[in-house]
Amino acid sequence: RSNLKLKFDDGGRAKAGYKGKAGDCVVRSVAIVTGLPYKKIYDDLYEANELFRTTSKTKLAKSLKQKNDSPRTGTHRVVLKKYLQKLGWNWTPTMFIGQGCKVHLKKDELPSGTLIVSCSKHITVVKDGVLYDTHDCSRNGTRCVYGYWSKFN
Repeated sequence: RSNLKLKFDDGGRAKAGYKGKAGDCVVRSVAIVTGLPYKKIYDDLYEANELFRTTSKTKLAKSLKQKNDSPRTGTHRVVLKKYLQKLGWNWTPTMFIGQGCKVHLKKDELPSGTLIVSCSKHITVVKDGVLYDTHDCSRNGTRCVYGYWSKFN
């Protein structure tokens, strides 16, 4: 069983006037840890997604050409990494090629403090053993953590 307690937090999404379900976990997570308004992060990431899609020369960016730049449907990890670095967050990888999963979404496998945690197809927030999200995404403590961002003062 997961030993993370869930605290429901949509990052200010509903308060900002957004409705319905969305794949906006990046916007929600950044809003939760920074305290910045949901709408500001949404707009920043929309612009950054668009810039990445239109200026990057990678095959991936080319494959995104027909896609929507809305962070409602996700944000590319390159875009997220640049955005969080600008805000003073550092990436710590926990999974490496050929090694399998070493860290799970569990209190005793993550450091204390405020973390933006990257899992398969999802980003979430863990603050001192409490999961801040719109649902329990821990899969009872079995969900693999690829890495996490933390803030160094």
